[in-house]
Amino acid sequence: MKAIVIDAPGDESAMHLGEVPAPVLEPGCIRIRVAATAVNRADLLQRQGLYPPPPGASEILGLECAGEVVEVATDVEGWRAGDRAMALLAGGGYAEEVVVHAGSALHVPGRLSLEEAAAVPEVFLTVFLNVFRLGALPEGGAVLVHGGGSGIGTASIQLVKAAGGTVVVTAGSEEKCRRCLELGADLAVNYRTGDFVEAARRATGGRGVDVVLDSIGAPYLEKNLAALAVGGKLVLIGLMGGARAEIGLGPLLVRRLEVIGSTLRARPAPEKAAIAAAFRGRFGAALDQGEIRPIVDRVLPLEQAPEAHRLVKASEHFGKVVLRVA
Repeated sequence: MKAIVIDAPGDESAMHLGEVPAPVLEPGCIRIRVAATAVNRADLLQRQGLYPPPPGASEILGLECAGEVVEVATDVEGWRAGDRAMALLAGGGYAEEVVVHAGSALHVPGRLSLEEAAAVPEVFLTVFLNVFRLGALPEGGAVLVHGGGSGIGTASIQLVKAAGGTVVVTAGSEEKCRRCLELGADLAVNYRTGDFVEAARRATGGRGVDVVLDSIGAPYLEKNLAALAVGGKLVLIGLMGGARAEIGLGPLLVRRLEVIGSTLRARPAPEKAAIAAAFRGRFGAALDQGEIRPIVDRVLPLEQAPEAHRLVKASEHFGKVVLRVA
């Protein structure tokens, strides 16, 4: 089968289209003929040799996909050949076929094309896990999300608003702030010129937010904690700005704050299945009815994966960049 191949870690030019063996169907799994995959920042890190796949996972890039089920293991129920599936992957999405544990796949709503569906699994399940399960967002609670124009940001805005919450986002331009507000954000702050701590307090009557979802890391640590309400949770899902920081621990004690580190990729299949099932139970109807939807900035053919990575690296997109595979 065709797939994006990396001969050695490096910049975007390290990727090219090549031939690789098709994955073997294993018990508990389904085989999907991939129609589309989507680019995540984790892909950029893996391409550079900075984020290796978990043991046993495909070395091919790609943490999500959508397509048609073409083969089902004999011990799997609820799937059959011909079904449209979107799946959370530990790797392998930049290819014509994937094999994935059935519990990590969701049926594609009729309203979505397969290219749109490819932009759902990684970001929507990440937000659901970290804001609603680990962050335990209370009813009517407030969230601060960094990178409001990213895939994570656009998914966060929609899920928090669907749950009746308040969402404050940061973004790197006035145009992206405007689009976040149009999508439903209550407040959008240009992080180059504005103060997101002040914004978080203003949006909550001075109380602070219940959850901060952060992919930046060290440079934002102290300010993230300052933006939290008493008993609030900082959920760290990335380290784009750096991994080492120093803070005073007093505020964590006095204000009963929690700092939680989280990744989704390396979790065992049963955990991913539980997350997917819980997401479907809470937000499946909203997804089916089009009340929440993936935001796709553009669709490029698979062979243009280098260009897709350049776009994401430069943050020139709003929402997700999708790669058309078939």
